[in-house]
Amino acid sequence: MKRSFRAVGLVFASLLGLLACAAGAGAADLNLLLVTIDTLRPDRLSCYSPKYLQTPRIDGLAAKGVLFERAFAHDPETLPSHTNILLGMTSLAHGVSENSKSIVAPEFLTLAELLKSRGFATGAFVSGFPLDSRFGLNQGFEVYDDHYPAKALPGERFSERQAAKTIAAALQWLSVPKGKWFCWVHLWDPHDPYAPPEPFFTQYQDDPYSGEVAYVDSQLGLLFGELEKRQLMDKTLIILTGDHGESLGDHGETFHGYFAYNTTLWVPLIISAPGVKAARVKDYVSHVDIFPTVCDLLGQEKPASLQGDSLLPFLRGKTKKPRPIYFEALEAYLNRGWAPLRGVIENGKKYIDSPIPELYDLENDFGEAKNLAAAANLPPYNKRLQEVMKLGASPLTARAGRQTTDRETLERLQSLGYAASRVTQLKSSYGPEDDLKTLLPLEQKVGLASQLKKQGRLAESVRLLEDIIKERKDFAKAYDQLFEIYRSQGLIDDALQVFERAFTANADTYLFISGYGLALVKNGRYQKGVEILEKSLSLFDQDAEVWNCLGVAYGKMGDFEKAGEDFGRALTLAPDDAIFNDNVGTFYVTKALKTRNLESARQSLAFFEKAIAADPALASVYNGQAGALRILDRRDEAIASWEKAVELDPNFDMAIFNLAVAYLEKGNKAKALEYCQKYLLVRGNNITLEERREINSLIQKCKG
Repeated sequence: MKRSFRAVGLVFASLLGLLACAAGAGAADLNLLLVTIDTLRPDRLSCYSPKYLQTPRIDGLAAKGVLFERAFAHDPETLPSHTNILLGMTSLAHGVSENSKSIVAPEFLTLAELLKSRGFATGAFVSGFPLDSRFGLNQGFEVYDDHYPAKALPGERFSERQAAKTIAAALQWLSVPKGKWFCWVHLWDPHDPYAPPEPFFTQYQDDPYSGEVAYVDSQLGLLFGELEKRQLMDKTLIILTGDHGESLGDHGETFHGYFAYNTTLWVPLIISAPGVKAARVKDYVSHVDIFPTVCDLLGQEKPASLQGDSLLPFLRGKTKKPRPIYFEALEAYLNRGWAPLRGVIENGKKYIDSPIPELYDLENDFGEAKNLAAAANLPPYNKRLQEVMKLGASPLTARAGRQTTDRETLERLQSLGYAASRVTQLKSSYGPEDDLKTLLPLEQKVGLASQLKKQGRLAESVRLLEDIIKERKDFAKAYDQLFEIYRSQGLIDDALQVFERAFTANADTYLFISGYGLALVKNGRYQKGVEILEKSLSLFDQDAEVWNCLGVAYGKMGDFEKAGEDFGRALTLAPDDAIFNDNVGTFYVTKALKTRNLESARQSLAFFEKAIAADPALASVYNGQAGALRILDRRDEAIASWEKAVELDPNFDMAIFNLAVAYLEKGNKAKALEYCQKYLLVRGNNITLEERREINSLIQKCKG
């Protein structure tokens, strides 16, 4: 399928002269360095504005290249923006509109695949989880280095790789002779939280976002300097851009991904190549124009699937006919069920289609301070948007953009601040009450409640969240935060009552019904949880997490046949999920213990192995695997698995206790006593009377 899709409509450039650079290396000999900087506002680069800081290394690149003053992203999020760049088409065609539910389909041709097929070595070096290889942008890269930490370092909220390490990895790859190459370097640093390393942290303590940009600029100086040292700058096409911007409070948005104002859609774009004269271009261009521009500058045929226009005329000091620029901000729509936000930029006007529409004159109001929609004739603008969307669509879109990602992916994206959810119930129509502008004050209050919680001001946070719920009974984030406050204080019954209220007030909404049922099961209320989850299935039966929890609940209640059926449904929907496979393995271990059936223990091992393959750092898998091995009398292997569990999680009390028992059975009383003492240390004041009796009995046997 991939081959036939790519073969359709490949076109040759009409004139060979368009493919040649004016001087230096010939087009066919050029390398390509693509630098994408996450969350970068153009006004933080001094080549765009000297107001905030100096960025001499990026300025140096701009001084010998072409700087585009009005370049736009199509999406204000990391994965869709990079997909737009590397596929040369918008989400209307490829279907990737946000970070959590989309995977780039293999049918689409990436820039890396094209250049690899033309003899280029291809390497990518990315710095943040939204570009993890699991999302599909690794297609065509011989090396796809996404080796950022799996978990955030102590004291940090997010896992990321700093620019210095990413650039060092790229330079290591480039140090090996390889002929022509395409190297993509993605730097995450300006993404929140803003915490640049010294000396930038101190220098920019009142503006840490700018400090992150200054740090990135310093590291790019090392990259560019090394290319100069290796005499590669005169042989390399360099393109630098941002994936999207950052609101920093403009229009009431703190970060990005919510609205689609220019604070998050306007991006820097600098193109430097041998023979290209320095210039500044005021015309409106966009991310999808990068792919065809690369093709022209490297002398490559352009795939017919590309939606953008080559920027080569601008690089030659000429101009070209402008094209409409489609944009969207769909995170809130796809993850919370709020109104979608789409629009088009054309002829200096920006039209935003939402229940409360917006229209801006960008030539005179680039900051979008005055909405002209009330006095404008909007139907022609809406008609034009629909035309642009129809022209940009692809028959592959449905397959490409609706591949729900796994539980671990959603959790990691939520840790990065993205509103990732399992399933969203979309409406057939939306009114002003669903408009993002209407909901912004509530969104801001939720953010304030979160800050109050972090400061330990729990009562104030609770009151604020209750006010939000009173105003908007379906505001899921308020319920979630309120639940978490009570749960963190050990008030499980109060926490569950929060979700029961959400369920009662939104009895026809799948997310609230299933959310309540999942919380009941995860907190040991199996019978009630099953009752609620079974109700949710009447609305939607394709949620793997629901089937997984039903399997857990039925297993705990002793209905092994029903548990097996429901676990099977979960794995049909998410066959590679580590947690689900771990749960199924544990289910078979439990069944083996209760039925004294060794075959069940043997069956469990395949699920544990699959869970380990999916997530080797999941400690609970090794604990369950050890239990199965112990039943099968493979004691040494069981001990090795329990030790691996404790290595991954030193406070895993169950695995520690099991090791104490296992070493005692083996006759190694000294080792058993060591783990007994460790168990007491880990459990501390949380140990129950029954647990203390058990461990004391073990200790006596160790000393006997």
